[in-house]
Amino acid sequence: MDLFNVYPLFPIQPIKAEGSWLWDAAGKKYLDLYGGHAVISIGHNHPVWAEALRAQLGQISFYSNSVQNPLQEKLAARLGEVSGYPDFQLFLCNSGAEANENALKLASFVTGRSKILAFKDAFHGRTSAAVAATDNPKIVAPLNAGHQVSFLPLNDLPALEATLDDSYAAVIIEGIQGVGGIRLPEDAFLQRLSALCKAKGVLLILDEVQSGYGRTGRFFAHQYAGIRPDLITVAKGMGNGFPIGGVLISPDIQPRMGMLGTTFGGNYLACAAALAVLEVIETEKLMQNALEQGQWLTEKLQKLAVFSEVRGRGLMLGFEPVTAPQDLRQKLLHEQHIFTGEAKPNTIRLLPSLAVSRTELDYFMAAVQQQIQLQSA
Repeated sequence: MDLFNVYPLFPIQPIKAEGSWLWDAAGKKYLDLYGGHAVISIGHNHPVWAEALRAQLGQISFYSNSVQNPLQEKLAARLGEVSGYPDFQLFLCNSGAEANENALKLASFVTGRSKILAFKDAFHGRTSAAVAATDNPKIVAPLNAGHQVSFLPLNDLPALEATLDDSYAAVIIEGIQGVGGIRLPEDAFLQRLSALCKAKGVLLILDEVQSGYGRTGRFFAHQYAGIRPDLITVAKGMGNGFPIGGVLISPDIQPRMGMLGTTFGGNYLACAAALAVLEVIETEKLMQNALEQGQWLTEKLQKLAVFSEVRGRGLMLGFEPVTAPQDLRQKLLHEQHIFTGEAKPNTIRLLPSLAVSRTELDYFMAAVQQQIQLQSA
């Protein structure tokens, strides 16, 4: 049997990882400033995380959600404390797409409506309603396209005012658009959006799958705007590589038996991994590190006139080469051995571990400057 070939693959086989570094099968060492799409939040194979999984494997690794699992309750309590949402409820699942799918479903249950408002260049996942709310027709199958989803330009307040009414179940918006090119919803836009949702009885879903878990220097990107959504979705950095996702749910939303469900969501190993991530984020002050290193890196990149605006917050940054090499990302990977990300058409995305060091970022900046100099030579 062959693999179903849907991924464009680099000719690199990582076989070992530690902190912000990877080693491939040929023994080459790579600086990882992408973390597998923002998944590696506390560093590859962090010893606290690895030991938590080993210890849990020595006890019980899986049973279904038909039995009590105290680790789920412990995770909910810790996540509430660290995130600043102690009064919210937590539904655990396996991925960001599932988290968004369940959030959209909950909004429809609560409001009795089916229309969704999303934003241009959004990406929310590849399950049915989540991909319908993703602004990329190439990945939306006819089956998915039957959902009632409208798209507005991000930060277009007049369009929002003219469109949002009480026929919508929910508005879904990313804390920072990742696949869309590190595009930030303006604080004032989020504040007005939140107020309009409340006035119209529409639930506000904040997709923090990529922008959450301390990446911006606060636990959630939307916290810069001082708003309080009805539903918040998380995944990626939540498990540092172990698959887990979740929906943080307002205390105003009442659960009922069978409303949502999952076989693997919130399993013992996933909870152990997620608890270890929260412990490391707190004890190693990784949100503060993300803020400080992100500010330093932003300032350094802004001083290089070869790039357009540097966008983002904390360690979620994006920029486009203007007079720098247009294939800069490829050169960084294949010549300098540095992983970065991209967003079409030509945005370079940086999503390193929240524990990335100044020395490692200096290494990256030196590599960038070397490529710029080579081009101008």
